[in-house]
Amino acid sequence: MAPLIALIVSFLVFWFFGLLGWTYFEGWHHPLQGAVAVMLLLTASAHWGKRRIDLIRMVPSVFPRPEWIVTATGLLELAAAVGILYPPTSRMASLGMALLLLAMFPANIRAAREGLTIGGKPTPKLLARTLLQLVFLAAVLLAG
Repeated sequence: MAPLIALIVSFLVFWFFGLLGWTYFEGWHHPLQGAVAVMLLLTASAHWGKRRIDLIRMVPSVFPRPEWIVTATGLLELAAAVGILYPPTSRMASLGMALLLLAMFPANIRAAREGLTIGGKPTPKLLARTLLQLVFLAAVLLAG
């Protein structure tokens, strides 16, 4: 839920900056790009913090070296956060992040079905997780 809150709150903050006259943030596109970057920085931070072990546990057992997968996906999220903000790479970063969200969805399914926790809190049920993924997917694609 924290990534969704970060996405919404940061979008509103950047959008408000636009209303105050910061021309870069006028409209909706640049505020959304900034909000997606904030969300991705937040989610990437979990790949090395206290929640890392929870993310490793989410990786389906069919994949080897889940710790490496968690590190790689965290680095890709960091790259996407930067890439979405840089106009020449924004569209490609957006598409790449959308593909990564789709590729990581089996881990979300596993977490929901097995009742795994992240940071000691239960993960959302599968329907809620699916709806969240759709929101994140839409935000990432629109940001590009």
